[in-house]
Amino acid sequence: MSLEKAREAHKALSEKIHYHDQKYHGEDAPEITDAEYDRLRRELEGLEFQYPELASEDSPSQKVGAAPSSGFEKVAHKLPMLSLGNAFSKQDMHDFFTRLRRFLNLGEGETLELLGEQKIDGLSCSIRYEGRELVQASTRGDGSEGENITRNIMTLDDVPKTLPDDAPDILEVRGEVYMRHADFEVLNAQRAKEEQQVFANPRNAAAGSLRQLDSSVTAKRPLRFFGYALGEVSKPVAETQDGVRQALERFGFQTPEPHICADDAEALLTYHEKMMEGRSKLAYDIDGIVYKVNRLDWQERLGQVSRAPRWAIAFKFPAEKAITTVNEIRIQVGRTGVLTPVAELEPVTVGGVVVSRATLHNEDEINRKDIREGDTVEIQRAGDVIPQVLRVFKDKRPGHSQAYCFPERCPECDSLVIREEGEVAKRCTGGLICPAQAVERLKHFVSKSAFDIDGMGDKVVRQFWDLGWVKSPVDIFELKSLHEDDIAALEGWGALSAKKLFKAIDKKREITLDRFIYALGIRQIGQATAKRLAGHYGDLASLKQACLTAQDKDSDAYADLLSIEDIGPSVADDLIGFFGEDHNIDILERLTDALTIPDFEAVGQTDSPVSGKTVVFTGTLETMSRSEAKAQAERLGAKVSGSVSKKTDYVVAGEDAGSKLKKATELGVQVLSEAEWQELIA
Repeated sequence: MSLEKAREAHKALSEKIHYHDQKYHGEDAPEITDAEYDRLRRELEGLEFQYPELASEDSPSQKVGAAPSSGFEKVAHKLPMLSLGNAFSKQDMHDFFTRLRRFLNLGEGETLELLGEQKIDGLSCSIRYEGRELVQASTRGDGSEGENITRNIMTLDDVPKTLPDDAPDILEVRGEVYMRHADFEVLNAQRAKEEQQVFANPRNAAAGSLRQLDSSVTAKRPLRFFGYALGEVSKPVAETQDGVRQALERFGFQTPEPHICADDAEALLTYHEKMMEGRSKLAYDIDGIVYKVNRLDWQERLGQVSRAPRWAIAFKFPAEKAITTVNEIRIQVGRTGVLTPVAELEPVTVGGVVVSRATLHNEDEINRKDIREGDTVEIQRAGDVIPQVLRVFKDKRPGHSQAYCFPERCPECDSLVIREEGEVAKRCTGGLICPAQAVERLKHFVSKSAFDIDGMGDKVVRQFWDLGWVKSPVDIFELKSLHEDDIAALEGWGALSAKKLFKAIDKKREITLDRFIYALGIRQIGQATAKRLAGHYGDLASLKQACLTAQDKDSDAYADLLSIEDIGPSVADDLIGFFGEDHNIDILERLTDALTIPDFEAVGQTDSPVSGKTVVFTGTLETMSRSEAKAQAERLGAKVSGSVSKKTDYVVAGEDAGSKLKKATELGVQVLSEAEWQELIA
C-alpha cells in the first residue's frame, strides 16, 4: 500500500473510532463490542507502525474518551486522566516489557518490577479531597475535562467523605465506579416489574446511574467504588504503585484483590491466566488485567503519549460468543460519504446481554466472509451491545440465498458510489447534495469537541435540516432572527425551549481557533491536527492565506505547511483543497462575521527557554530515547516538528544525523548537540 492510500485507510478508521469513542464514553450507548473496537484500534496501530508519520496527535491512538456531556458542569482535570494501551497476547506483553527496558536504558542485570491488578469494567472517575474533605468528583470525559458528579459520588457508601490525618492536604483518588452482579440482577428485576427498560449489563447500569442529573436517583442505585491510582497530590504518599494501593486502603478505599507484584514476566502472565479462569467467580465484571511499572519515579520518567501512559498496559480477556441470524444488511452513510454496511441480527443473549446489530465494516469484509441476509453466523462480544461477526455457517444457509450486492448508488441521494484505488471503503460522490453527508457535517460542527452547542443534538439538526432552516453552519447563528416564532411553535418545543436554544447558541459566538478549525470538518483534520495548525499560524487569516498561497507547491508556504509535524502531502492537499473552494471561503467569511475567534494561545510551560520554539530531533541520542526527548520538549512548551524549514529554531543532532542536519546547515538553522540542548533547557 502506498503512503497516500495508507493515509486514506487511516482516515476512515480514525473516523469510525472517534464515533465509537463518543458513543461509549460520552453517551454510555456503545454500538460495537469491546473486541470489535479493539480490532479497529489494532488495524489503525498496524498502519501507524508501518507508516509512523500517520501517528499524528489527532489520531485516535493519541486520544482518550470523549467530550463531557452538556448536562453537567464541566471540570478541568489538574492532571490528565489517560486511557490505556492494550495487549491481546503474550507476545504483546513481551513486546511491552521490551519497550519499557529500552526506554529506561536498563542493563541486563537491572530488574523491572510491575504491578498487576484487575481491570474493572465500570466508569472511571476522579475524587478530589482538600483539607482531607471530599470537595469534588468528576468523570474522565475526554481526559482533560470531565463532568462534575460530586453530589452523586457523595451517595456511595464505600467512598470516604473525610480522610485520616496522615493523608495529604490535597489528594485526587482515581478509580472505577461499578455494580456487582447480584445488585445488577436485583435492579433489573425491579425495573422490569415497574415496566421500565432494563440495563444491558452492569457497566451500563453503573454509568447510567452515576450520570443522573438527580442525585436522589443515584442514591437508590447499588454503586461501589474501587480506587487504583492518584491524580494531584500535595505530598507523596508512596514511592511505588503498590505503596499507593496500601495508602488508598489506609485512607479507607476498597482496592480489587488479588493483585501481584513481580519482576518475572512469566509470573505476571500466569496471574493473568488465573484471573481469566476465575473471573466468573468474582462478584463483579473485569475485562482484563492492568500492568503498571511499580516505581513511581520510573513512571514519571516514562511519561505518556497523548492517549496513554507508557508505563502501563491492559492485557484484555478474549470475547464471548453466540450464534444468531442475519435478518437484513443495511447501509449507513457517514459525514465524508463513506458507506458502512450494518447487519440487523435476530436478537440473541451473549453473556447476559441482548444484541441485535453488528457492523460489517466494508464491501471487502462482506465478500471475504460471504455474509448474506438469512445466514446463520457466529458473533462475539466483550462487554458491549453490538457484536462482531466471526464466521458464517454455510451448511445452514437457506436454499434461496443470494450473495449480497453492495449498492452502486447512494441510498440517501442516489449519487454514484465509487471506491478509489487503495481505499477500503466505498464513498458517495454526492458531497453537499447528499443529505446524509450534509446532516452529518452539521452534527460534527455542533458536536462536543467542536462548537458543543447545548440543545443541538442529532434529532434537532435533522429536524431543522428537513425544515430547510439549517443548510450550512452559518444558518445556526441566524436561527433566532429568522425562525424564532417558528421554532417556538414546533411540537415539543415552546417559547422556553426555543429561548434556551438561542441562549446556548449565543454562548458559542466566541470559540477558540483550534476548535473552530476542527468544527469545519476538513477531511483528515482531527482535534490534534487542528491544534497544531492553530499553534503554527496563530490566527484564522494567516491559516487561510497560507493555504491559498500553498496552492503553488513550489512556494515557501507549501514547504512551511509540510514542516508541521504529522502533516504530509495528503493532509496538506485536503487543507489546500478546502480553502481553494469558493463556497467554503464564503461560509468562512460569513462565520467570521458572526463569531469572535481569538488568536491561538499555546498551552504548556511558558517560562522555559524553549517555550514557543520549533525543535527538530535527529540522529541517535545517548542520554534518552528520541521519544523521551520529544515528550520533554513538549512539556517545556516547545513545538516538535518532523522536518526542518526556515521557521525551525533548533535542530538537536545526535549520532549519525543525516538529511535533517544537512538541511539545517543549508538553511542556517541553529544546530545543538545533545549536551548543548540539555544545557539550554536546564
